[in-house]
This record gives sequence, C-alpha cells and structure tokens, in this order.
Amino acid sequence: MNKLNIEKRAMVIRCLMEGNSLRATTRLTGVHRTTCMRLLESLGKACSIYQDKALRDLTCKRCEADEVWSFCYSKQKNATDETKELWGAGDVWTWFAIDPDTKLVPCWFVGPRDALSAYRFMHDLAERLATRVQLTTDGHKPYLQAVEDAFGSEIDYAQLVKIYGSTDTKSPEKRYSPAQCMGARAGVITGEPVVKHVSTSIVERQNLTLRMSNRRFTRLTNGFSKKLANHEHSIALHFMRYNFCRIHNSLRITPAMEAGVSDHVWDVSEIIELLNKEGSQ
Repeated sequence: MNKLNIEKRAMVIRCLMEGNSLRATTRLTGVHRTTCMRLLESLGKACSIYQDKALRDLTCKRCEADEVWSFCYSKQKNATDETKELWGAGDVWTWFAIDPDTKLVPCWFVGPRDALSAYRFMHDLAERLATRVQLTTDGHKPYLQAVEDAFGSEIDYAQLVKIYGSTDTKSPEKRYSPAQCMGARAGVITGEPVVKHVSTSIVERQNLTLRMSNRRFTRLTNGFSKKLANHEHSIALHFMRYNFCRIHNSLRITPAMEAGVSDHVWDVSEIIELLNKEGSQ
C-alpha cells in the first residue's frame, strides 16, 4: 500500500465509496485486493478517529435514530462459537443518529441489537450535543432505558411505533418485500416533543443511502463482510464521505458544512491525508 501514489489511492477509495466490492475495485483499478483491503483498514481507522474528534459540541435541535441490519461471515443461524470468537460472525446492527435539519450523522455504533448497544450508542450521542434536543426513535424497547440513562430529563423524546400487516412469506412476490405499513402511533416518553417533528423518515432514508453506497449491506449477495473489523472500517469511510464529501441534494452543501463542522467540500485526497494526520500509517 505504501507504494501507491495519491491518485491510485484516490481511485481505490472512490470505487469503495460508490458501492463497489473489493474484487470489483481490484478489476477497475488494477490494485491487488489485499492492498485495497489494507488501505480500507488504515483509512477507516483514520476516518473514525477524525470524526470522533470533529463531531463534538453540536447544536442539533432534532435527532432521529434507528438501526440497520447486516451480518458478518455468516448469518446468525449458521454462526458457530468458533467463528463468533474469531470473526465476529452473525447478525450485526449499525445504530446511528441523524439531524433532520443539517442531515449530519453525528455518531454511530456497530454491535448487536441489545440493551448494552443502545446504552453505549445513546451515551455517545449525548456527549456530542451541546444543546437540548428532540429525539425520535422507533419502538425498540432498549431505547427507553438507554435514553433515560444518557439524557435524564434534559431531552424531548418520543417514539414512533409503526403497525404492520401480515406478510404472506409463501408468495414469491412478497417473500423479500416488507410488510404493509397500516399506520403509526406516536408516543411521548420524556419532555415536550413537538408532534409534527415526531418522525423517523429521514433516518430511514439514510438506511437506504447506506445500503446503496456500501456493498457490504447489499442483501442476497456474497458482498457481505467476512470480518467485523473491516465492516466497521467500511462504515466509518461511508459516513466520512457522506458527512464531508457528498453535496446533499436538498442542502446544496455537505451536511458537515450545514452543521458548521467544515467550511468546504472535502475531496477524496483530503480524506487520504488523514492517514498521516491521525498517525494511522
């Protein structure tokens, strides 16, 4: 990897950012797959470290939070104790929040869909906010205790519980389609959230952005992550590109610029320079 010039590195990273797999990136760039993977590992660490430092004291007024499913090495039902220990095999959930106004993703957490993950995720979010915020999540029960532990009474929190109809899994047309949403029920948990802002539409749209931009989240393919660490590096790179490089269609600037975290649109070469700044190489 050290022998690659900046142009070649940028080519590899652009391919990975646009949803190409490691093997597709190898075919497109001519760079060996192992080299591409090492570059992803080093740069993913650097992106995670930089965003952890930069995304602090945020003045978000609203936040939406959700979890998106994926798996590493194998699905949970096929994972053995040995593969779980060596590779982190099984179901993996990416917890993340988004500011509906600036479209910034201030933090994320990769782990199981349990109470401990909710606790860590919410405490991380609380430490990054400088002001009282209105938060909306779905009806996942671990959020209740996690939000109370992280924010106490200093939050306006509501849950949006969606009601789904039954799905005929025997039908080929409906087997891979989501169940029909019959309605939604908003429930106030803490504080005085504004009812018209009780929504998870923006964070659910970000779920689609993540799946479209990251090959490791594509269902029914062999593009899934084989190691949990590489999965985390890929997610860090995705959110680095989303927050700092990609001009949002509705904002006409990047989310980081809208949130006051950055003063310009980042280029891929600037992200690669983080390897030296963060001491990851």
